[in-house]
Amino acid sequence: MTEPRIPADPEADPGMDPALPPVAEAAVSSHTPRSARDWALRLSPILALAGLVILAFAMGWNKYLSMELLREHGLNLQAFAAEQFLLALIIFIAVYALATASTIPGPVFLTLLGGMMFGPLVGALAQATGATLGSIAIYMLYRSAIGTWLRAKFEADAGMMHKIATGIDRNAFVTLLTLRLIPSVPFVLINATAGMVAAPLRPYIVATFLGLLPSTYIYTWIGSGLGDLLQQGVQPDLNMLVSKFFWPLMGVAFLSILLPILIKGGQAWYKSRQKRMA
Repeated sequence: MTEPRIPADPEADPGMDPALPPVAEAAVSSHTPRSARDWALRLSPILALAGLVILAFAMGWNKYLSMELLREHGLNLQAFAAEQFLLALIIFIAVYALATASTIPGPVFLTLLGGMMFGPLVGALAQATGATLGSIAIYMLYRSAIGTWLRAKFEADAGMMHKIATGIDRNAFVTLLTLRLIPSVPFVLINATAGMVAAPLRPYIVATFLGLLPSTYIYTWIGSGLGDLLQQGVQPDLNMLVSKFFWPLMGVAFLSILLPILIKGGQAWYKSRQKRMA
């Protein structure tokens, strides 16, 4: 018969074994029932975000993110940027960050507007800055709301999600950069997932900013060309956008379709090479 273990700390919680390692302790705490008030506090940021999105659609704010924005206000905003460059740049970054954080669809038209107002290079840098700031807000929202609880469950279960979370921690920059380079991967999904698994913040920020630049530059280059058309009195629509800028759009398609295939092929080649060298 084994002797009962005496807690090292006489004031320790009798329901918690102080000799348990942190992961095992997380396993015990993860199964502790949470009150409705606790859940309400944890989920309140996410519910607030959902309310903001519903309000935006109810008020019709999402309609402003369309080709109408470019046709009706593009030249005026372009002139404003020429007269008040720094102010216009700050406002644009703030609006893009808000649009990203609110997850309202249509930021691609804001990206085109950025190219129209500031040119391809500055427009791409401004868009990447605003989108990164907005993505940080979503990341922090999910991490503070339910991220800690989910991470504790991942560690306690030691299953597939724990492996994914560990992989992001170990190769956060490469993983997130790869996802950001592929435009077809939902932007908000990456933000939410990174927050829920508590990805390291610094690699998350750098990978987000750098990963957005290739496709963003293509869009801002198109936006700059649309500005030239507007100055010539042409009223562009989506059909003209596709026909006039077919090959730049094919660059976006390459990033969305062929890039994932090339990345997987490169990973398979690297693994086979490592096995041959072993």
